[in-house]
Amino acid sequence: MLIDNIGTLVTNDPELGTIKDAALVFDDGLVAWAGPRAQAPEAAGTTRLDAEGRAVIPGFVDSHGHLVFAGDRAEEFAARMEGRPYTAGGIRTTVAATRAASDDQLGSNLDRLIHEALKSGTTTVETKSGYGLTVDDERRSLAVARPRTQETTFLGAHVVPPEHDADAYVDLVKGEMLDACAPHARWIDVFCEQGAFDGDQTRAILEAGIAKGLTPRVHANQLGHGPGVQLAVELGAASADHVTHVTDDDVDALASSDTVATLLPGAEFSTRARYPDARRLIDAGVTVALAADCNPGSSYTTNIPFCIAIAVREMGMTTDEAVWAATKGGALALRREDVGLLAPGARADAILLDAPSHIHLAYRPGVPLVTAVFRGGRRVA
Repeated sequence: MLIDNIGTLVTNDPELGTIKDAALVFDDGLVAWAGPRAQAPEAAGTTRLDAEGRAVIPGFVDSHGHLVFAGDRAEEFAARMEGRPYTAGGIRTTVAATRAASDDQLGSNLDRLIHEALKSGTTTVETKSGYGLTVDDERRSLAVARPRTQETTFLGAHVVPPEHDADAYVDLVKGEMLDACAPHARWIDVFCEQGAFDGDQTRAILEAGIAKGLTPRVHANQLGHGPGVQLAVELGAASADHVTHVTDDDVDALASSDTVATLLPGAEFSTRARYPDARRLIDAGVTVALAADCNPGSSYTTNIPFCIAIAVREMGMTTDEAVWAATKGGALALRREDVGLLAPGARADAILLDAPSHIHLAYRPGVPLVTAVFRGGRRVA
């Protein structure tokens, strides 16, 4: 396939890699060529799509999601908008609904959310367990997710369920539960936060996961200052996620590491919390990703363009930085080199926008600009 007459092509190769008046060639599910349309191979593509001067960007890489669950918490959201503060305790409401749901019901809801995300341009998704909190419910959550995405994360350490005390539950998570879940997961995560798991508990669980061959990610410093960011860097985590409340030492640690700071503005929007300071992180040299954090309690959105608009308006990011963070940044947070860019050899995941440039994603917030989505070179939405 040749996509021709592209007004602005974002390749992320290198940096944003913007090309005006461009063309793009897909072959066998991969990007075969990208560049100025005047230089496009003459015989490229048996199928030609005229972009009519519109923009093409890489598919969004959503590196943080909680998509395996049942029920919703709309009433909790409404109460919070009336003044009740957000705490981690509401997770237990979703745990009860998830435990009661069948595998088919969990899979159907997951399919719905993945399709919803795809329509707004997300071609790669990560999802976690964390709403089962028993050995069998955590295992089956990951088993449901695994056929739908290779980016699955064991988050048995989401909160301590009411039937356990903390020490006994930590032992369960890093023992029997980890044994059951590791075959279905690539990553291990811990909600390192007051009201969830402290630094010592987080370290013990992550080290157990590492010993099982899983790579860590950490819910870090969302609700207040804590040890999450430092632990993420120390243990070689792929990402520290949220990163809202950070010290200068936290920022320096991230900047000197390969750990990506994944920012989740949907959570702050939905909880009326303080947004993370992306400008501070980027200026210090931290690699930043943007993700949706879709979950039924604190960020019930799959829409990355919405997150881009918030990041530009509220977090000090430029439009270029926000689009890069939602594509290449997300890929780095998943340690992927095959997605998040449109360069030869990458997977042919791309979005055609009904706009002349990527800037319109923030310039026209709330407008459905995604007019076509390609995954592996095939038009899927």
